[in-house]
Amino acid sequence: MPRLYLPITHIIEGQIAITGEKAHYLTSVLRCRKGDELIVFDGNNNCFRTMIVQVNRKEVIAKVLEKFPCDTESPLHIILAQGLLKGEKMDMVIQKATELGVKEIIPIITERSQVRETRKVSRWKKIAEEASKQSGRSIIPIVHEPIQFNDYISSLVTHHPSPLLNGLIFYEEGGMKLSEAIQKIVIHDTRYMIQDKNIINHTSCIVHPASLPVYLFIGHEGGFTKEEVTFAKEKGLIVTSLGKRILRAETAAISTITLVQFLLGDTG
Repeated sequence: MPRLYLPITHIIEGQIAITGEKAHYLTSVLRCRKGDELIVFDGNNNCFRTMIVQVNRKEVIAKVLEKFPCDTESPLHIILAQGLLKGEKMDMVIQKATELGVKEIIPIITERSQVRETRKVSRWKKIAEEASKQSGRSIIPIVHEPIQFNDYISSLVTHHPSPLLNGLIFYEEGGMKLSEAIQKIVIHDTRYMIQDKNIINHTSCIVHPASLPVYLFIGHEGGFTKEEVTFAKEKGLIVTSLGKRILRAETAAISTITLVQFLLGDTG
């Protein structure tokens, strides 16, 4: 059954008016007709089973048959800080990160960035919406405007409730194994803190991965500089690695999210 994203404001008196590109998609691409059913999700964990009751060139009217919760989200709030990539590589990262359950994507500009500005944010938001629809997610991840690497980390430190950030920065020239680094991310009562054996074994320890974000910093084609990694480490990020082999930036992003979701999220 086709799935479509629409904000809740489009649902009025039990009917949904679908216009613009989405109406064109339903009629011209999916060839939907009167009597066909589709699922509409509103980005707030609500789904609606609907039936198309009227179709014309510019508008499709669907009647709500049933409302039901559709929370397919990972309990882990992953924020991907991805170095700006050239060409279609960034498109791929946005698409796959969405499929893998990332909640937010921050394009970052680093010292070695070959791309330092872009007008593709609107395009990336559409890619995220399509990927959410395809993968059956109940929300659409937020794609932010690009920001300088140092500025973003500094803003996190300013607004973060903990003296240490809860996240990983991936550095191809060194860092602890990911399996070790991931063990340092622990959620205790609604706060993140560095892992301690006494804390882990204490009976009052409550793991609740939805409390605060986990930040994943992935570089672009040239990777992070030593100075950037040092700065991030001083601010509390854990420096880690995906092994001895040098991965393409898009491969590193997809692999990292998959592993973190497996170890801390809902895919394991």
